[in-house]
This record gives sequence, C-alpha cells and structure tokens, in this order.
Amino acid sequence: METVILAVVIAVVVLGAIGGLVVGSRRKRPLPPPPPTAPDITAPPAEPHVGDEAEAPSDESRRTIEEVGLPGGPAPVVVEEPSAEAPAIEVPEPTAGRLVRLRSRLSRSQNALGQGLLTLLSREHLDEDTWEEVEDTLLTADVGVQPTQELVESLRERVKVLGTRTPQELRALLREELLKLVGTDVDRAVRTEPEGRTPGIVMVVGVNGTGKTTTTGKLARVLVADGRTVVLGAADTFRAAAADQLQTWGERVGAHTVRGPEAGDPASVAFDAVKEGKEMGVDVVLIDTAGRLHTKTGLMDELGKVKRVVEKHAPVDEVLLVLDATTGQNGLVQARVFAEVVDISGIVLTKLDGTAKGGIVVAVQRELGVPVKLVGLGEGADDLAPFEPEAFVDALIGE
Repeated sequence: METVILAVVIAVVVLGAIGGLVVGSRRKRPLPPPPPTAPDITAPPAEPHVGDEAEAPSDESRRTIEEVGLPGGPAPVVVEEPSAEAPAIEVPEPTAGRLVRLRSRLSRSQNALGQGLLTLLSREHLDEDTWEEVEDTLLTADVGVQPTQELVESLRERVKVLGTRTPQELRALLREELLKLVGTDVDRAVRTEPEGRTPGIVMVVGVNGTGKTTTTGKLARVLVADGRTVVLGAADTFRAAAADQLQTWGERVGAHTVRGPEAGDPASVAFDAVKEGKEMGVDVVLIDTAGRLHTKTGLMDELGKVKRVVEKHAPVDEVLLVLDATTGQNGLVQARVFAEVVDISGIVLTKLDGTAKGGIVVAVQRELGVPVKLVGLGEGADDLAPFEPEAFVDALIGE
C-alpha cells in the first residue's frame, strides 16, 4: 500500500516538472513581429505631454481654407477688394454766354411779363384803363412801385410820339425801356482779382434756404471754368450738413475745403481758409457764412466778426447776397437786414427760372443800390450764370 502511494507521488512530481518546462519554453518564445503597414495619414498627431519640448515651428506658410482646393473641384476664386479712388475732377462748361444758353429756361417763366405788356401796348386805343393794366402787370412781376411808375411814364410819352405802332416797333421800344430799367452801364463782374495781391476774398451771405451753400459751390465751378484756382471756407458751422455739402462741391472741381468743428467759431474757419489760400497760392477764397436770421443784432455780431477777422489777412473784395427770386417782396425784407449788417457789393438771384416775377431783378437793385451779378436758372451744377441784361430782357419779351 505504501509502495502504491509513493509511486503516485513520484508520478505527480514528474508530471509537474514536465508541465513547468513546457510552460517556461512557451513564455520564452518571442512574439512574431507585426506586419508592416502604411502610416495612417489621416490620424491626428499625438498630443504632447507635460514636459515635452515644443517642436520648432515649421517655416512652411499655412494655407487658408479658401486656398485648399477640393479633389476635382474648381480652382479657388480670389476676390480683390476694390481700391478707393479719388473722385474724377469735372471740367465745368465755360461761363461765356451761359445765360444765352439758359435763356429758354428763363423765357418759360418770364415770358408772361413781356408778352402781357406787348399785348396791352398793341391795343388800338391806349386809354387810362389800359395803362392801369400795364401798371398792374409790372407790379405783379415785382418790379416795384417807383420803377413801375417811371417805366409807364416813359412808355406813355414814347408811344404818343410814335403814333402808329407795329409789333416790331413796340418790341424794340419795350426792350429799350426795360434795358434802361435793368441797367446796362454797371459793373457786374464778381471782383476776384485785387491788384497787387492774391487771393481775392469773397464772402457769401444770405438766409438758410435760399440756396446759399449750393450757390457758393456753383460759384467755385464758375471760377474754375474761367481758369481760376479756389479754396472754399465752410464757415457755416451751425448747420451740420453745410460743410459736407460744400466739400462735395469742392471735390468735384478739385477745390480744397477748409472746415472746422460743428458749432465751432465761424470767424476762425474763415481766418484759416484765407491763411491756407495764401499758403497754397490760389486765386480766390470763397467763404460760405451762416444764414441764421433770428435777430439782427446776433447776425450783425456774427458777420461783422467774420469780416473783421478775415481782414487781418486782407480786405474782403466782394460780399455777395444770395436771394431766392421766388420769395419776391419778402426777399427784399431780408435784403434790407443784410445790407444794414454788412456792405453788400453784389446780388445772386437763385431760382429765377421758377418764378414769373422777374421784376425782382429791378426791385432789388433799386432797393440796395448794388447790381445783380449772378442768377441761378436750375438745379444743375452749371446752372449759375453771370447776369447779362440783354439776354435777360430778350427772355422777357420773347422773339
């Protein structure tokens, strides 16, 4: 029995030893190497760990997503930003004979006056009632009381002497008398060429709403068209849009605009405009002034200060008053106030093509004792024309 047990123990020990040898040999056998595979180009790069050295940045320039083309897709489109170009400088049309070219616009509105007078004077019997109608026609056209009486008196005398009146004789007679009333022997040139110095200095005054700032811009075009160089002074600092508006007009013809802060001192802007004009060597400085008409005292102080400050550089050569022709007799009230505040040397009548009251030309000249020098006949950039009495009267009476 003991022999059997001993044999079993020996067998177990032998089997265990053999199993250990087998297992040990299996553990020591090296694993086969993994099969070679292509690197995965789509796999993300390994995340760096704390303490790892950062790689040196690649010198290769990085491409944007727009520059990377998709397989088989269209080539990327590169959109270029438009370059900001300076506005093209315009060349204004010549001013010589401009009123003649614009006469058709004037005659459309003014013809009623001339044709009305010719019709009345063509009657066979010119009695008192007819002459009263002649007076009414002239007064309705805003010629004014005193000029109307002078014209009627002169017409009565000449018609009596003339006797038989043909249409041609009447037209010639009326043209002659109207020209005498408008005036042909006054200097209507805008004074911009003072002797011995430059620049000429022109102040533009008038109530806001009459087209004052627009007229200043158009006057710059008139001067440029005549070969002059211009600096604009935006001294109407109380209207936010006035300086922007004036600068736009200047840019269109290459004129420099001097402006100041909104609600700033107008006299300071006017002073700087003349100073820069002298430094730049331009021919003319145009100063657009504020047109507030709250009280005569405030207006007087403001315009008086602007003129005094400007004259530290040089005398003001021209003060142009801008009036809206469509306001008729109301415009004369404004004219009187400005004439008391500052010495007016010339008148600009705007919107003359929009009224049948062309007699305001006569009335305002008689009221202020200064000539109409420029007239506005439309909203176009070149619709400001030097005033020519002959062309005006011809437009009044028609062909």
